[in-house]
Amino acid sequence: MKTSIKLSVLIFSLLSVISLNIKAQDINTPVTPKTTSVGSGIRLSAGIESGLPLGKLNNNYNLNFGGSLQADFPVIDRQLYVTLNTGFNNIYADDVTNAPDIQLIPVKAGLKYFPVKNFYIQGEAGASFIANKTDLGVTKSAAFVYAPQVGVLFNVGRKNYIDAGVRFESNSKFYTNGSTSNFIGLRVAYAFNL
Repeated sequence: MKTSIKLSVLIFSLLSVISLNIKAQDINTPVTPKTTSVGSGIRLSAGIESGLPLGKLNNNYNLNFGGSLQADFPVIDRQLYVTLNTGFNNIYADDVTNAPDIQLIPVKAGLKYFPVKNFYIQGEAGASFIANKTDLGVTKSAAFVYAPQVGVLFNVGRKNYIDAGVRFESNSKFYTNGSTSNFIGLRVAYAFNL
């Protein structure tokens, strides 16, 4: 029940962002096609992230919140990009357990592919570093992380976009005999082409 409510809030948030791009139009106004493109140069983005812990992580933690910076470098014009991403994620402990929050600094690289204009599929991998290792009592300072994602670029100006994506992120074990730390996340960012 608790997880389904969280998932509903996350999906509602994504739909709200998508609906911001929809505009009402007068019936008597002629329809002119709006040209949008994903740009052909390097794209930078800064965004906020939120997520819901999954699996065993959901037993003691409620919510993930943070921010990220990303750079997209074109490989095939307007279709394939190499990405570099870093940021900060705080996974908040629930009120029942006395566990400390998990603070992660992910550093990832990946590929972003546009099968159709403004819709993308992205895959990233890298390392997540624990910012509060002593509070958590973990044995490792970093763990392997991977994150498949789908998203949409909403054109809000000539070379400016709102980048909204949903991803699954998995961090490998931070201590011996531990379990992976997984969450489903939403990233909403302001992006612009250089």
